[in-house]
Amino acid sequence: MFMPSIFGRDMFDDFFGDFPFMSSAVRTGTDGLMKTDVKEMDQCYELTMDMPGIRKEDVKAELKDGYLTVHVETKSNEDQKDEQGKYIRRERYYGSAKRTFYVGDAVKEEDIKAKFENGTLKLLIPKKEAQPEVEQKKYIAIEG
Repeated sequence: MFMPSIFGRDMFDDFFGDFPFMSSAVRTGTDGLMKTDVKEMDQCYELTMDMPGIRKEDVKAELKDGYLTVHVETKSNEDQKDEQGKYIRRERYYGSAKRTFYVGDAVKEEDIKAKFENGTLKLLIPKKEAQPEVEQKKYIAIEG
C-alpha cells in the first residue's frame, strides 16, 4: 500500500521515525520488488526482474501497442491458532505492482521469451526495427 507523501516524506515518517527497523519500504512492502536490470545483447535485450516471495502464478506479462507491462499481484493470509482455536497471530497481506517498458511496435507476443525461476523473471526481447512504410504516390486524375 502506498501512503500519501508530502515532499518525499511518508505521513508515518514522524510516527515511526525513531525506530530504524521501520523504514518506509518495510511499511509499504515494496522493498526490492521488481528491481529491473536491462542488458543489451547482440540479438536481443534481456530484462531481469527481482520478485522475492512472488509465485509464478501471481505474475502476468502483456504486450499492447508496443508496450510490455509486467504486473504482479499477491495475497497472503497466515493464521495461527492455539489449541483452543484462539488466534495467536493473524496476518494478511495484499500487494500489487507493475512496470511498463516500450519495446516497439514490431515486437510480437510470440517473439518474447519469458522464464520465472527462484523469484526472478527473465525476459528476452528481440531487437526489431520498425519497418519503414513504403511511400505510395497517389496521382490526381486529370480530365481532358
